[in-house]
Amino acid sequence: MTHSAPSQSSKEHNHSVCVSTALGTAEQLCGQRGVQLTPIRHQVLELIWASHKAVKAYELLDQLKPLLQAAKPATIYRALDFLMEQGFVHRVESLNAFVGCRCSALQHEQLLLICKHCHEVEERPAPEVMSTLSAEINQAGFMVHSKSIEIQGVCAACRQLPAVQNT
Repeated sequence: MTHSAPSQSSKEHNHSVCVSTALGTAEQLCGQRGVQLTPIRHQVLELIWASHKAVKAYELLDQLKPLLQAAKPATIYRALDFLMEQGFVHRVESLNAFVGCRCSALQHEQLLLICKHCHEVEERPAPEVMSTLSAEINQAGFMVHSKSIEIQGVCAACRQLPAVQNT
């Protein structure tokens, strides 16, 4: 499984492979862990994986409502809590949104590259960066609860667009 969103144009990218891989991995890991990927959790995960863009909880609620009239904000937040606990999604703090994890089977830290033009989020492992950061944290005697680095900028695909080159 790849750690990052494809850098090729969306015309060349078969996103259905990303979705089916993510859902299959989630189902497999839930079975191994003895936890349930309920229909609502599955649907929320599928909605998050609808693209490589971060999605807000209320956007998920709006998308879920036609499928489940009784859906409330708590429905979404409970599903998101489960999906984050299992490592299937990441919270993008700076956007107050969520994105699918491309390497759910691995316990990991994340470097998230957020394109301010197309809003896609690319997850990178960045082992050297995370190792150096861990050494600094350990030297400070700091106890970490979670570690992610979010960097906002313009992705390689958007940098090729004439309208973006001058911004």
